[in-house]
Amino acid sequence: MTEDDELRASRARLADSAGTERRRFERALHDGVQQDLIAVSVRLQLLRELLGGDATPALELLDELQRDTHEALDRVRALANDAYPSILDARGLSEALRGAELSGRVDATGVGRHPAGLERTVYFCCRALLEAAAPGEEPALTLRETGRELRLDARGEFDVTAARDLAEAAGGTLTVDRGCVTATFPLG
Repeated sequence: MTEDDELRASRARLADSAGTERRRFERALHDGVQQDLIAVSVRLQLLRELLGGDATPALELLDELQRDTHEALDRVRALANDAYPSILDARGLSEALRGAELSGRVDATGVGRHPAGLERTVYFCCRALLEAAAPGEEPALTLRETGRELRLDARGEFDVTAARDLAEAAGGTLTVDRGCVTATFPLG
């Protein structure tokens, strides 16, 4: 194994480890904190029903607590989805990109399912580019399958450091030429 091969393998292991850690974090939020907040919300609703009668101040406080609990639950869901969108594993890259609240547009029409590690890398590469777009940019990315690779094209001003690291860790490339960013990810 050459030094370049060892470096690529090391980068791939690091990227896979980071993706696995993101997924673990999302599961902990979903299976832990989120479930706890749902249980609190249900108990608050039960308490409200038990109070009934003329307990107006207590009922108002319960309503406020219920709203606060739902808001906290919404924030936990958003944080879990930001850490690792569960739809990525369930429905794939195209659906995850379509459902993400990203600061730009990603067209991944026709992109099929691929190994989880590759989908995760491409998803976070897209996010890295969109998050690193120059202020005032309205970035648009296009993701296509070319037969042997997934190809990501973007126009605009980007800090490509994180996206390049992700692409190269997956054995791909990222190039910048006159405002055009192209990342390729080998299939198979």
